[in-house]
Amino acid sequence: MKVASKIKSQFEFIKQNYVLYLLLAPAIILTIIFKYVPMYGATIAFKDFSPIKGITGSEWVGFKHFTSFLTSPNFMEIFMNTLKLSSFELLIGFPIPVILALMLNQVRRAKVKKNVQLFLYAPHFISVVVVSGMVFLFLSPTGPINAILSIFLDKPISFMSDPEAFRTIYIWSGVWQGAGWASIIYVAALANVDPQLHDAATVDGASLLQRIWHIDLPTLKPVMAVLFILAAGGIMAIGFEKAYLLQTSMNLPSAEIIPTYVYKRGLQAGDYSFATAVGLFNAVINVILLVFVNQVVKKLNEGEGLL
Repeated sequence: MKVASKIKSQFEFIKQNYVLYLLLAPAIILTIIFKYVPMYGATIAFKDFSPIKGITGSEWVGFKHFTSFLTSPNFMEIFMNTLKLSSFELLIGFPIPVILALMLNQVRRAKVKKNVQLFLYAPHFISVVVVSGMVFLFLSPTGPINAILSIFLDKPISFMSDPEAFRTIYIWSGVWQGAGWASIIYVAALANVDPQLHDAATVDGASLLQRIWHIDLPTLKPVMAVLFILAAGGIMAIGFEKAYLLQTSMNLPSAEIIPTYVYKRGLQAGDYSFATAVGLFNAVINVILLVFVNQVVKKLNEGEGLL
């Protein structure tokens, strides 16, 4: 009886608010069509897929392709490259937008603040292809960076051929391009801080750092927790485009990551089943990391998390 009563009350609620559900319907339909329906294609990871036979006609091979990837000689190198690049990008790139937002919040002149924000947001609108071209141009042996270093060094440095330099170049070029844009949400959160709190703290003798620590950061804490969970959950889903564009034959030991490996094996070599298995493995790792990080953040954030 309780279950029947609960179901009846839910139907009554939907009937009373049907307009809201109609507004929500297009988003749900599009999500089902473009997110859930394509999941059926992931079954080719468990088959020897043939474009002629199709998904249903291809032979079922179970975990053959997963085993092949996990036991391949370059598995550990590719996996660790992906993990290191993503982890360093998260650890370095996540705090910088917060710091930028806190600094922008201290700018009192509206015109100056807008100009600084425009300067910081502009790189976000530059294409990844253009950014990669700029990196090659600036760091080439005849580029401006080497022109400056030539004052102190005898010969130019080939940055793009050095595997050890790839991660630094990738991460800091990403910080330059995305940190300003990522700070928008933190700037918006800080706009909700009551100025009287800062005034009262100043009267009580609190320094600037003390006001930031006790007023601004607690305001940003919930937003930071959610964004950190989302970022950590996608730690293995590092961007393919820039990593592929910055790759050279010399820096591959550090530059080859799972997304670029999937592209080469799937689209270039035509090994669709193997590439799908690698991509599915990557997605499973992402889900595990998302759940794990969410639990950790909930413990550190007084039970507040994403899930």
